[in-house]
Amino acid sequence: MAHKGGVEALNRSLKDIRGNKRLMGGITVLLAGDFRQTLPVVPKGTRTDEVKSCLKRSTLWPKINILKLSKNMRVHLGEEKFAGGFADLLL
Repeated sequence: MAHKGGVEALNRSLKDIRGNKRLMGGITVLLAGDFRQTLPVVPKGTRTDEVKSCLKRSTLWPKINILKLSKNMRVHLGEEKFAGGFADLLL
């Protein structure tokens, strides 16, 4: 997971470059991953420091539109007969 400072710096940079005060300078930015899975690494930091540095603690988080995948497309491309049951288990 990315440190919130990196995403906030990207936001400020895109606003400056594009001359636009909207979020990310008006550009659609795709952030992918499971935000519950890993915390950012903070060298010599405590668990509290790691939690404070995650993206969900950023001032940008309430402005982010979260989309969730609901269909495992990889299963539909394959020919395995047990893949559908496994896909349902994952979702």
